[in-house]
Amino acid sequence: MLQIDDLRNKSVLVLVGLAVLLCLPAGAATRIDLDRDWQFRADAAAAGEALRWYETVPADTESVNLPHTWNIGALHDYLGVAWYFHRFERPPLAPGAHLELHFGATFYSARVWLNGRELGRHEGGFSAYSFDITPRLQGMNVLVVRIDNRPGIATIPGYAERGSPRARYDWWTYGGIVRDVWLTATGSAWVQRQQIRTASVADAALVSDHIYLGSALAQRRAITLRLTAFAPDGREAAHETRRITLGPGATDIVVPMNLADPKRWSIDQPQLYRLAAQLTDAHGVRLDETSDSFGVRTVEIRDRHLLINGERVRLTGMTRHEDSPWEGLAETEGTVRHDYDDMKALHTTLTRPVHYPQNPLVLDYADRHGILLIPEIPVWQFSEAQLADPAVLALAQREMREMIVEAGNHPSIFAWSVANESAMGTPAGIHYFHAMRAMIRALDPDRFVSFADDNLPKLDRAESSAANDADFLMMNEYFGSWHGPAAALDPALDRIDALFPGKMVIISEMGFAGIFAKDPASADLARVNILQEQMPLLAARDWIGGTILWCYQDYKSPRNLWPGGTEGYVEHGLVDEARQRKPSYYTWQQLTSTASIAVQWVNSGSQAPAAFNIRVTANSERNLPFYSLRGYRLLWTLAGETGKPLRRGERALTELSEPVSVDETLTAEGAHALRLSVMLLAPNGLAAADATLAWP
Repeated sequence: MLQIDDLRNKSVLVLVGLAVLLCLPAGAATRIDLDRDWQFRADAAAAGEALRWYETVPADTESVNLPHTWNIGALHDYLGVAWYFHRFERPPLAPGAHLELHFGATFYSARVWLNGRELGRHEGGFSAYSFDITPRLQGMNVLVVRIDNRPGIATIPGYAERGSPRARYDWWTYGGIVRDVWLTATGSAWVQRQQIRTASVADAALVSDHIYLGSALAQRRAITLRLTAFAPDGREAAHETRRITLGPGATDIVVPMNLADPKRWSIDQPQLYRLAAQLTDAHGVRLDETSDSFGVRTVEIRDRHLLINGERVRLTGMTRHEDSPWEGLAETEGTVRHDYDDMKALHTTLTRPVHYPQNPLVLDYADRHGILLIPEIPVWQFSEAQLADPAVLALAQREMREMIVEAGNHPSIFAWSVANESAMGTPAGIHYFHAMRAMIRALDPDRFVSFADDNLPKLDRAESSAANDADFLMMNEYFGSWHGPAAALDPALDRIDALFPGKMVIISEMGFAGIFAKDPASADLARVNILQEQMPLLAARDWIGGTILWCYQDYKSPRNLWPGGTEGYVEHGLVDEARQRKPSYYTWQQLTSTASIAVQWVNSGSQAPAAFNIRVTANSERNLPFYSLRGYRLLWTLAGETGKPLRRGERALTELSEPVSVDETLTAEGAHALRLSVMLLAPNGLAAADATLAWP
């Protein structure tokens, strides 16, 4: 065993963030990264607390960096307790400074000590939380975190299959400090958070910034709050200044501002503003500064249709687990960016990302790339008894509140989901939904509330389910596998239409699990057939506003595996766990194109063609997906038999509302073979559709 003093002297600590801090004026806010140089040890006997590891660090620890999960490698299936230890020097703070310790997420339940004294506890594996550590700082500090990743009947996520004893949920139980850890240093007053909401007024936008402030001031003092909104091009768009008097403790203030002629956030033009908040004292010294991005947009449900900025849309996308063989749940930016770039190449504009609150990297990506989100808390396959448990409801409300507080400024989020495949067609389920909806509307009244349901076609009447009170329906449909024969989809959709004639529907899951086929190759062929058969059926229903495929990649699980398997990867994705593409990847890409391209040679035969014709047709409201296409470009390349380009062309398409035809006359190109490649590029530079034509 090592005493804490021994750990302090064990190695030399390097904190790059401290060097940055030293360059900043006294009192200015900064962030100090704590991701590097941690020590880790599993505690299978759960004896660490009795042995006072929060005071006496054990021997035989392993050096790790964050984010980290212990379920990669030798401890891949470990359920239990583990400990993390880290030391850091006290930053050079000005008198009256305030320091907070932040955790991006720790799975699942955590207890945190600093210098042998407990800071607090947190339950829930996907949300951020923090502690004020100002009064407990020493010259050298030792931070200790105890984590337990075991599920239970009242944990969220917890036992699955609607409460079946000890049934695991179907994604892997990754334990650890799975997102970043950092310090924030401010002056004696600081911005805890901003809640930014927008409303459209004629050709302007009203921005309401609800600012929550903290203060360690010993007595009331005058403080200046300056808000500055920056346009997508970085120029100042508006500003407001307030002089307020702060005393010790927390307070809040709502500051409105007007944006003239705002740039709208939309699918193809996801314009982002930034709102900076700065606190200064009476002498002009900065106490804190922070900023959050936001977007100006409206999302409505009208006549069973989804509208963005007053225009109807029908969207498609897919879910994705935060999971990979190399990082598990402890994802880095590179993995997130790779996967979402690939999903965006698959025309993703809508997703209920997965069953739990998302890494901020995902939310930022969706903001910047025009993807609508329906985040969810992991109330997954809960029974009526679980939903009736007051402890479960209290925990669900806390997890939902933490998600909304952390993610609520993101314009990509248009709705919240409170459960998946749970007993919502019971009195307890209805009560649970009502309680969750009331809490959400008090926090975030402008967004919709729903849940994912796999039981809608089986209902006798709408009033027997909480779905009747949801703002729109989310339907998980697996006809052709779990939910019965593929032919049952049509009557099931008719049944839902009759039960809920006023509700818009989003297909929140569809696809095909490999366990229903004899091998992965057969499974993907079945998946291709399911997609090709079902997408036209869904598109034909005017009231289906979007379709979400389950899922992007195969993911690690203790369930839904090939016969005899107890752990492995669920064969459900368009790519496998290593991100290798399956044939279904290209099928989905083609089915979800927003336009079609037809190309043909003119006067061709045994002789070289005299011309070619390109005809581009945007999807209509009868298609999934559909939305207005503006600012697109049509590019074509004519190549000879060697592949060398003979001619190139381009046409800007300001608005692709009617079919566009391009005719090009060919001169003697001097080639015995020709290949025409055509691509429709979206404003983000990705291909919305493509086509090729060869001669002879």
